[in-house]
Amino acid sequence: MHQFPVRVYYEDTDLAGIVYYANYLKFIERARSEWLRDLGIDQVAMKAAGLVFVVRRIEADYLSPARFDDALIVESRLHEMGSARIIMCQKVHREGKPLFSAVVTLVCVNDAGRPVRLPETLAQSFPRPIAVCS
Repeated sequence: MHQFPVRVYYEDTDLAGIVYYANYLKFIERARSEWLRDLGIDQVAMKAAGLVFVVRRIEADYLSPARFDDALIVESRLHEMGSARIIMCQKVHREGKPLFSAVVTLVCVNDAGRPVRLPETLAQSFPRPIAVCS
């Protein structure tokens, strides 16, 4: 499991002072990028080789609001991995209380936007998948 800290800034909130719903997607995107970096996966080098990860699907649950100045943690785990597809479980929590959860499907695509197999060296960088998103 990878953990990524996020602080809620004023710009992240709406008129009610709670995190605007779309900003959770930004938080989990940042966490995925840092997770890949921590695994030693260089996305700039991938792009230079004509490969990128794109989000194909997100299933999201908004459980409880985060507010200005909250210190949040985004947890990211690999759930399933195929030849060109990665499914991740991501959760945002504050002091252990779950606020948001998502199941995110990523696909590796080439410059033409077509799904392609992950190169073996890249595939070997990923940890073992977990059985269930919980």
